[in-house]
Amino acid sequence: MPDASPTKWHRAHTTWFFETFVLEPRGVPAYDPRFSLLFNSYYEAVGPRHPRPQRGLLSRPDASEVTAYRHLVDGRVVELLQSLSEDDFEVTRPVVELGLNHEEQHQELLLTDIQHAFAQNPLRPAYQPAAPQVGAEPVPLTFVPFDGGLFELGAVSDAGFAFDNEGPRHKAWLEAFSLSSRLVCVAELSEFVHAGGYRTASLWLSEGWDFIRAHGIEAPLFGRFDAGAFIQFGLDGEHERSAAEPLVHVSYYEADAIARFLDARLPTEAEWEAAASQCRAQPALPVDKRLRPSPLGQAELTQLFGAAWQWTASAYAAYPGYRAAPGALGEYNGKFMVGQTVLRGSSLFTPPGHSRTSYRNFWPANTRFQMTGIRLARDGRIS
Repeated sequence: MPDASPTKWHRAHTTWFFETFVLEPRGVPAYDPRFSLLFNSYYEAVGPRHPRPQRGLLSRPDASEVTAYRHLVDGRVVELLQSLSEDDFEVTRPVVELGLNHEEQHQELLLTDIQHAFAQNPLRPAYQPAAPQVGAEPVPLTFVPFDGGLFELGAVSDAGFAFDNEGPRHKAWLEAFSLSSRLVCVAELSEFVHAGGYRTASLWLSEGWDFIRAHGIEAPLFGRFDAGAFIQFGLDGEHERSAAEPLVHVSYYEADAIARFLDARLPTEAEWEAAASQCRAQPALPVDKRLRPSPLGQAELTQLFGAAWQWTASAYAAYPGYRAAPGALGEYNGKFMVGQTVLRGSSLFTPPGHSRTSYRNFWPANTRFQMTGIRLARDGRIS
């Protein structure tokens, strides 16, 4: 699948990032100069690269050599950092910090890409044992009201690491709105499907209607209905999903149609951030090594983090005053600000450090293989 990459490639690419942007500027030679062609992702300023859709065809270097490459680069980075003066360290630290956060993004992509690859296997292999179900019956869906007004949005400069697309901090005016108390779950999906939602053109944006008809889509990705039960493949294998589980693996088109069916809409990213900032929600950490959606908790707005990325109605664009950094690292976010839609929150695959109110995830509207879900919005203070 063109949007997914093998585990070996992810490990090599994140290693290449440190080698290229941390070590080479300090005069440390490359492990193998040919690796830049293989493991550069999209940095035009660095040079040519192997086509993304063909990454799965790279039988060499093998996994053991990628491991050796990683160990060597890790050691060289540690040696370099230990040898730097305090002033030189302050120059290098932002790049190292970016590299660490870049790697955390790939930790999430590793899981989504493994899930997609396993889903193509007729044996339906499981990456992990199934976690306990979140509950048989969904908590009632209500709407939490928020006053309109002038809000400050974006990353706070002294609050820790943030990607450049999370700033600059700026003000935005919002009219009064309401957000759903939880994410849309399998129960609402069942209502949509049984009411013929995938066959009702009036619920869909024109582009979305064309998309689902062209691909024969009748359920979220990896899922199907069988005798009324919703069966979906996940990292825990293929199982019937309970009515209370959050709906995942829907495109923006599906999210928009389901929201319309439920007499609601998708929130803007400004509404989502303003509401989440007021709630001060924190991601729930797993009690064991199993990945599972975060519990509902007692807050007014639940599942802000740790269950599913939430589609917004906002196109991915620069904030007022944004300027991409010079050089290759300036290609990290800014050049993708076209043809993409913003998602907020985080999923059960997201490293906890990336579950913050200012984080801006973005994917094309037809994306379904990510852990994408739905939070509803309505105009005004509707409870």
